[in-house]
Amino acid sequence: MHNIVIFGGTSHPDLASSIASRLGLSLGRVTLSKFSNKETNVEIRESVREQDVYIIQSGCGHVNDNFMELLIMVSACKIASAAKITAVIPCFPYARQPDAPFKKDGTPLSRLPRDAFRGYSFDASCESSASATPCTEIKDPLDKIEQNSISNCTDLSRSGNVIRGMGGYKQWIARSGTLIANLLMCAGADHIMTMDLHDPQFQGFFDIPVDNLYGQPLMIKCIKQNIPDWEQAVIVSPDAGGAKRATAIAERLRIDFALIHKERRSQNKPHKADMMLVGDVYGKVCILIDDIADTSYTITKAAKILHENGAQKIYAIITHAILSGDAIQRIQESNIDQIFVSDTVPQDEHLAQCPKINVFNVAPMFAEAIRRTHNGESVSALFEILN
Repeated sequence: MHNIVIFGGTSHPDLASSIASRLGLSLGRVTLSKFSNKETNVEIRESVREQDVYIIQSGCGHVNDNFMELLIMVSACKIASAAKITAVIPCFPYARQPDAPFKKDGTPLSRLPRDAFRGYSFDASCESSASATPCTEIKDPLDKIEQNSISNCTDLSRSGNVIRGMGGYKQWIARSGTLIANLLMCAGADHIMTMDLHDPQFQGFFDIPVDNLYGQPLMIKCIKQNIPDWEQAVIVSPDAGGAKRATAIAERLRIDFALIHKERRSQNKPHKADMMLVGDVYGKVCILIDDIADTSYTITKAAKILHENGAQKIYAIITHAILSGDAIQRIQESNIDQIFVSDTVPQDEHLAQCPKINVFNVAPMFAEAIRRTHNGESVSALFEILN
């Protein structure tokens, strides 16, 4: 391969070396260090003029430092007259913070949550002027507009219904999706390559091409190679947000599918959701599929429900196993028999702490994507569910 340079950041040097090795290349020479005040220092040690540059940096570990390092590396190559710069980010940072309001299970909000007006008063008798006497009775405005959409909430003042703060600021969660995209583009990135974005809508924040590689082909290969009698197994999604991903794998393998979702059964506690299994898993091998595991609470809770419903054996396959906090301990004490994770995040420490963890390699897929992109070939085959 000619006119190509591959650099690796400090977040995952082993993955960068593995990708370069599969392409028959050596990593480009770059010095990455910190000043005494912890500022990032980047020195590109070889010419990138009119070269296609690929910078491999995963969003893990010290996420903010690693992301800033990536931005500086991209900018340095841009200033050095690189022909094209591709940021290869196997685990994309901040992808769990979309710009549109989403529930915790990944499904979009159809209307404002019931606690959105907590600390606010609602009364049809209040005047709309700023000098009106504040209401003294706290009510839930959604009780009166249960069937209305969010847009109808803006018409409350026109009908004489006023929502007024009862002291204190109603906090709002900052959404960083557009900011992250703009930072990468402003630094000089021409192309983004990643895998299994938590929210596919993230691609729309960019004005440059984004290749979101799918982890399903690797998961299918992992199932066939490591799970005995997988033909009689059941693919299980631990939440509603991952149902599409899990059903795609189940359909390709032609095996059964089950789903765990949250259901509000209690009228006294409408905000408390119970986990409910949809599907038959009694006496069967269950394979949990998810794109990301951070605290591992969702995946271990799902395994508990499967065990209570008579599952014979429980496996889990995760694309991005961040496993922060006490996630390793939670997995070790859970009903999961084995968990297979990709190496988009370094797993050496996790492997040493938990014998249940096994790792499958994503370097071949990224190497092939880089080869096809550099040679101007189609990468559509990498988006398909392959054998």
